[in-house]
Amino acid sequence: MKKFLFFTFYYLLFTLHFLLFSSFTGCQIYTPQPQIIPQHVRKIAIRPFVNETTQYGLEEKLTLRVIDEFVRDGRYTVVKESEADGVIVGRITHYILQPLTYGENFQPLQYKLRILLSLYFIDKVNNLTLWEEPNLEGLQIYNASTLPGGITEEEAREMIWQDLSQKILTRTVEGFGSVSGVSEKKVPQIQPSK
Repeated sequence: MKKFLFFTFYYLLFTLHFLLFSSFTGCQIYTPQPQIIPQHVRKIAIRPFVNETTQYGLEEKLTLRVIDEFVRDGRYTVVKESEADGVIVGRITHYILQPLTYGENFQPLQYKLRILLSLYFIDKVNNLTLWEEPNLEGLQIYNASTLPGGITEEEAREMIWQDLSQKILTRTVEGFGSVSGVSEKKVPQIQPSK
């Protein structure tokens, strides 16, 4: 019993000492500085996206939507690449449409559409890559258009373009950590054809 009281007393004394010490030293949590575009970058160009998928025409619609988002925001002037201080460069790397649920006759009732982008931003004045997002994800789960409230694949894509264009603007304006990509482990691996 004496040993128990002895250890309890020292445990409480150690805990009290630790709490007093940490309150005097002011424990701080490390937060990295945001990676924000430098002041000299005022004019931005959006290079037409490259489409690495088998889906035709994705790159044009995404490029136009991103340009519209920057113009609507108004913090940066969108110009041709030859006049720009900075350039957003991107590729559409994955387009994955999966049926999630099926009806009685095995017709899909619900889909999941995933689009992955690889992006980076070039400071043309200093010839540097300022930031990179290797796996920015757009995701939309939707009901088939044959169901009440359902939408088409094209409408789901438009929703993803809106989401991705807002994420690209946010990443550019607010810096690192403002949007999240997908980890390398979650990126689908393309199986080589035999």
